[in-house]
This record gives sequence, C-alpha cells and structure tokens, in this order.
Amino acid sequence: MSAVIYDHRFASTMPQVALAPRTRLRLTRRGRAVIAVLVSLPLVIALLSMSLNGGGATATSTNADTAAVTTVTVEAGQSLWSLAATIAPDSSTADVVADLMTINALESASVVPGQQLIVPERYLD
Repeated sequence: MSAVIYDHRFASTMPQVALAPRTRLRLTRRGRAVIAVLVSLPLVIALLSMSLNGGGATATSTNADTAAVTTVTVEAGQSLWSLAATIAPDSSTADVVADLMTINALESASVVPGQQLIVPERYLD
C-alpha cells in the first residue's frame, strides 16, 4: 500500500488560485430606464407606423343601395351547366360555371331545386 505525504514546507511554492468574488448585478434607476426604453422601442415603432399609415388599407366599394344583386332560382331538372348556358350563351360554359361556383361558394357543381344563386355582374344584360 502506498501513502501520500503532505509536507507543509512546499505549500508556499504551489500557485494559489484566487477565486473571484460573486457579484450581484444591480441596476440603477438610469439602467432600468434604459432597459425599459430598449424593450418597448419596437412596440412604439410599430404603433407609430400604424398610426401614420392612417387607413391606407381601407377597402372601397360601390354604394350598396345602388348595387343590386341578381339571383337565379334553380328549378327542378336544372343543373349548374344548363343555368350557365342560359345565363351567358355567348361565353364559355365552363368559365361561367367556375364563376358561379366561386361567387356562390359552392364546393361542387350540384345544385338543388329552389336554391338561390348569385349571378356575376358581367353576365347580366
């Protein structure tokens, strides 16, 4: 068995490591104000830019009182294709069907008797 012997005479020749004292971060009143400004700066810039924009994204439309919506009622035995051919005989039937499906938010081309369909303005006489 081996033993380690410590001789105190050599202790002074060994390098001493000085540990840095742990410091606690303390913010002054000015430091807290600077951090508050830096954190809130993006919000202030966003609000300022939105207020300066001032309604540039408003939608414009025609007067609702003067713009009449034309509807067609589906009768028994009619399909969307036959309605499209009746509404706009000079246009492509497939294009008219696609427009009818889009403006009426239809998922398929099937319709039922009594259903009201909105007709796009460009196909009106």
